[in-house]
Amino acid sequence: MKINHNTILITGGGSGIGRALAEAFHALGNHVIVSGRRQSALDAVTAANPGMASLPLDITDAASIRAFAERVVRDHPALNVVIHNAGIMRNEDVTAAPAFLEDAEATVVTNLLGPIRLSAALLPHLQRQPASTILTVSSGLAFVPLAATPTYCATKAAIHAYSIALRLQLQATSVEVIEIVPPYVRTGLQGEHQASDPRAMPLDAFIGEVMSLLGQPGPEIVVERCKPLRFAAESGRMAEMVALLNATEH
Repeated sequence: MKINHNTILITGGGSGIGRALAEAFHALGNHVIVSGRRQSALDAVTAANPGMASLPLDITDAASIRAFAERVVRDHPALNVVIHNAGIMRNEDVTAAPAFLEDAEATVVTNLLGPIRLSAALLPHLQRQPASTILTVSSGLAFVPLAATPTYCATKAAIHAYSIALRLQLQATSVEVIEIVPPYVRTGLQGEHQASDPRAMPLDAFIGEVMSLLGQPGPEIVVERCKPLRFAAESGRMAEMVALLNATEH
């Protein structure tokens, strides 16, 4: 992937990995558009990064996504990179059924249907560009599940499979598909405890490694810290990693 002189849309760009990616790409001379549901968060990002743009988006609403896609293409016709970063992660107690179902359904709509719907809306435009990129964000938990967050893990496994299939279907077009596979990172995804958890990878270290890997060829961006999860099955360590992950929770 060419990492500068792009026009880049990042969903979930108001905080965490999304904001950090937005600022890293912005610093490299890309035109970056951050999107999300909280306008106040988007305003904070653009205020701190002059020249960055923002557009509100409810990734859970199909009609909102269609209208958003029309607007972003109209306002930013050079758009050639889309980063599907928006997501939620909620603990679910399946023994308390059906109480957990609301969280499970919200997770599927946000983490899986959202990227699929937005890809469908933007692919006609991206295929008209000389070179474009779709970046998906899965998780190490796509490969070794955390029992406390079953639907999150399932959606990220689905994103991994979707990324492979999308890449194959688009291989004869101008659109490349790259999957970013994060480990446990210090963000507010699951609240303040995660943002300060010493077991989590520092956000700046994660972003620095991701940006260096994006300049190299390959369909997946897997930082060193995530490789034990990503390649657990290939290394014959799946049972071991499942037990280890769920003993320590991350």
